[in-house]
Amino acid sequence: MPPADAQQLVVLDASVAVRWVVEEEGSVEAAALLEQELSWITPRLLLTEVASALRRKVADNALAPGVAGQALDVLLQAVADGVIRLIDDERIIGQALLLAMSLQHKVPDCLYLALAEREGAAIATADDRLSRLARSRAVRVWQVPHG
Repeated sequence: MPPADAQQLVVLDASVAVRWVVEEEGSVEAAALLEQELSWITPRLLLTEVASALRRKVADNALAPGVAGQALDVLLQAVADGVIRLIDDERIIGQALLLAMSLQHKVPDCLYLALAEREGAAIATADDRLSRLARSRAVRVWQVPHG
């Protein structure tokens, strides 16, 4: 993991956000990022992706419904407190589509990548493929383990 610069701008991927609010492999490393001097931004899509991941965990009996709701509330509070700044998807969706077509990758992942490129930010992810794509485009990556 790269050393932290003072208030370095980092795009938060849903894979890391889920690890902030639910205990799983990589949660310790994801939580350690919160201790760094980092400024977090993310597309609004993050909220939908995290809610979807929490629903899958409930459907798989890996998480109780009440715990899933509390986990989402923690993330929403981080947004309300300014820990995470949401960026309107419409500001980056055109670039995300171009990236998705040229990289032959999913549009949702390319939304995070487009934001990182536009802002000159790093990206925090537990997604190996997104990490490789970001590095191939000279985007700095904070890699979190995944299960």
